Amino acid sequence: MSDKHLNIDHVSMVFDTPAGPFKALDNVDLVIARGEYVSLIGHSGCGKSTVLNVVAGLLQATTGGVVLDGTEVDEPGPERAVVFQHHSLMPWLTAYENVELAVKQVFKGKKNRSEMREWIEYNMKLVHMEHAKDKLPGEISGGMKQRVGIARALAMQPKVLLMDEPFGALDALTRAHMQDSLMEIQNELGNTVIMITHDVDEAVLLSDRIVMMTNGPAATIGEILAIKLERPRNRVELADSAEYNHYRAAVLKFLYERQRNPGSGDSSRKKDAVQENAEDKPLQVVASTAAA
Repeated sequence: MSDKHLNIDHVSMVFDTPAGPFKALDNVDLVIARGEYVSLIGHSGCGKSTVLNVVAGLLQATTGGVVLDGTEVDEPGPERAVVFQHHSLMPWLTAYENVELAVKQVFKGKKNRSEMREWIEYNMKLVHMEHAKDKLPGEISGGMKQRVGIARALAMQPKVLLMDEPFGALDALTRAHMQDSLMEIQNELGNTVIMITHDVDEAVLLSDRIVMMTNGPAATIGEILAIKLERPRNRVELADSAEYNHYRAAVLKFLYERQRNPGSGDSSRKKDAVQENAEDKPLQVVASTAAA
C-alpha cells in the first residue's frame, strides 16, 4: 500500500452566512492508503459530508487541501466517483443504459463499442444485476436501484469511491445484503473507499479504519480506530466475537459519552441549519449534473 495515496491535508472550511462566518471544519488531517476502507462517523452536523465534498472536488477548502496520487484536487473528476443515499438513476433509461451513460462519458475514445459493452456487463455482474439489466428503475426495488448506482460509479474505474450513507434508505435486510456485496466488490477490486455512515455496526464490519468526528462547529477528527479483523468478514461469526464487540463499544463510547451533547437551544438549531445548508448544496449540484 502507498503511504500517501490520498492526503486530506489540514483542511479547514469556513462558510459565509448572514450571521457571519461559520467554521464547519477545523484542521482535518488524514492520510489514506491505496485500497483502504475508511468510514467517517459522527453526530449529524459534524461535517462528514463537507469532508466528502472537499475530497470529491465539489467544495474548495478555505485552508488546506486534498492531494490524490500527487495531484491536487480542485474540481470533480471520474477518478473520484460518488455514491449518495439516493441512487439518482435516469428513470427513462434501463439499468444497463444508466451504467452505459457513465462509461461513454469516461471512456469515449478509449474503448470501442465491444469493449464498452463488456465493461458494462462486468460491472453489472459485480453488483449481481446482470439479470435485470433491461429493467427501468421504476421496475426494480430500492436495493436493486442502489446496486445499479454502485455499478455506475465502479464503471468509471475510480481510484477512490466516495459513499455518503449509501444504504441509509434501505430496510435492514436489504442493507445487510448490500454490505456483504460491497465487501465482495472491494475484496475483488481493491478500491480505496471513504464512506459516511451513522451505523456503528456497519462501520466496524466494513472498515479498515473508523474516523470519529467531533461535534461542530469547527469539527475535526476526534479519534481514529484501526479495525484489525481478518478479511473476508462474516457478520454471523462476528456477532459473538469479543474483538468485534470491543471495537463496537469503543465507537459507541466516543459517540455517546465523549460527544453526546452536539448542542442545545437556539445556538444548536442555528448551527444545524447552517451546516445542513452547507452540506446539502453540493449534493444538489451532483444530482443536477447527473441528470443533465
